[in-house]
Amino acid sequence: MKNIEHIKNIRNLRNTIQEMRTFLLLWLTQSFSGLGSAMTSYALVIWSYTQKGSALMTALLMVSSYTPYVLLSIFAGALSDKWNKKATMLVCDTLAAATTVVMLILLRGGRLQIWHLYLINGINGLMNTVQQPASEVAVTKVLPRKYYQRVGGLRYLSSALNSIMTPVIATAVLGIAGMGAVVAFDLGTFGIAFLTLAFCIRIPKETVEEEEKEKLWTSVKKGLAYLQEQKGIMGLILFLAAINLVASIYDAAFPAMMLSREGGSEKVMGLVNAVIGVSTLAGSVIASFVKVPKSRVRVICNCLLFSMSFENFFLALGRTPFVWCIGGFLGWISIPLMSANLDALMRLRVPEQMQGRVYSVRNSLQFFTIPIGYFLGGFLVDQVFEPLMAVQDAGSVLTRLFGSGKGSGAAFLFFVIAFAGIGVCLYFRRNRHIWELERQE
Repeated sequence: MKNIEHIKNIRNLRNTIQEMRTFLLLWLTQSFSGLGSAMTSYALVIWSYTQKGSALMTALLMVSSYTPYVLLSIFAGALSDKWNKKATMLVCDTLAAATTVVMLILLRGGRLQIWHLYLINGINGLMNTVQQPASEVAVTKVLPRKYYQRVGGLRYLSSALNSIMTPVIATAVLGIAGMGAVVAFDLGTFGIAFLTLAFCIRIPKETVEEEEKEKLWTSVKKGLAYLQEQKGIMGLILFLAAINLVASIYDAAFPAMMLSREGGSEKVMGLVNAVIGVSTLAGSVIASFVKVPKSRVRVICNCLLFSMSFENFFLALGRTPFVWCIGGFLGWISIPLMSANLDALMRLRVPEQMQGRVYSVRNSLQFFTIPIGYFLGGFLVDQVFEPLMAVQDAGSVLTRLFGSGKGSGAAFLFFVIAFAGIGVCLYFRRNRHIWELERQE
């Protein structure tokens, strides 16, 4: 009996791989390219902070990336619904790679300035704005419906592996061969992903109805109208927008604390990021194989509450890398499960022919808080919390809690945003429209 069961399992695995073959090929190569891009971004954060020593200047790197994404996403999805998905992805990837080449030339010529990076990140953000909705629809087209839950976990799996490998590989390559080698690796991974998409991936063409001509603003209004009708999905989007505000303040303060606080360094920041990657990997494995929950909404709410209830407190009150690593692990272990259920909920609720338009509007609404949060986080660290901690007496309550010297202000900020994150979760748990999505399963 065991042998028969084993044979069945092997056959089921083969069938699954065959049915998901196109997606898996796309996922693997794009994830590899994502590793190269993440390594470059990680190295540039370190480079910019060591150049200026300012949390705000470093945070503006992400502000410049997200601003075009937020401002133009609402139109990008409508255009994406009209354009060929594969061609859109290839053109956007090529233009983004071209900006990386420009950055490498400036770097090797000794002329790279931080304002160059703001401009380059802005262009890359624009390319990502157009590519992201095309990529979302492409995944829907190449993947059978029954694998939506599993895909959410797999996509977070690649993100987790990248989180583990990025600080380790980037720090090693940066130390041994310099920034140029990191960028060269980025371009190499891009080439592999580009060639695979161009010659090995077939994305089904749009149907006649999908190709129907429609004015741009009409497409945008349809996406907005759909979300106005679907109050539960809109509630989730606003929930995530509030979470993103808190999370981006965290992201802006993180390098300032890890690179400046007593006990912190580039290696420590890499270690904590690697542990976060391990945690995300573990959560991704769980999300990929766990059964479909009875209540996706409950999973989303509880996972976010769990995350917000631990990580920021450990980072704020901890004084050693070990404690910071525990906080990072607890903060991210549940996020892949949340993301997988959120992704499945969106794909199941939104008609395929509307996904590009709806996802683009969602992106503008859900992510507009990210550049605000990055700017706010950098500003608060540099102008409020660090100066406040600098004037504290050695025996004050704040000094006993968060230490002294540069980086203690960022720790204090983590303590504040911990309560903000918990408050956001408790507030949106009471939204009846979000819970009504359960009755639509």
